[in-house]
Amino acid sequence: MKIPDLLTDADLDQLLANALAGEVDHHPVVKLFTPDANATWLIIEVDPDDPDRLFALCDLGSGCPELGYVSLAELSALRGPLGLSVERDAHFKPKKPLSNYADEALAKGRIVT
Repeated sequence: MKIPDLLTDADLDQLLANALAGEVDHHPVVKLFTPDANATWLIIEVDPDDPDRLFALCDLGSGCPELGYVSLAELSALRGPLGLSVERDAHFKPKKPLSNYADEALAKGRIVT
């Protein structure tokens, strides 16, 4: 499955490589967000057996970010209150491993990039 505006082929290749590398504290590969709903996802890997299943630091804007799995199909279908779809942050450059983003997000109640 490929959602052209959200993930590139290079993203999918890196997400799969991260998953196959085992338990390593990877840098996020891509940042997705809702421009009208304060939700953010920092994606680090794709399930090798299910390309719709992504592992990420997820922040739905409720003050309780968490690590978990998210469906690529559901993200692509998601619309915020103004009808805007999930977007890829083309300017996001990860500077640290996901655990650092997660620690900071838990302390601040939101993902900070």
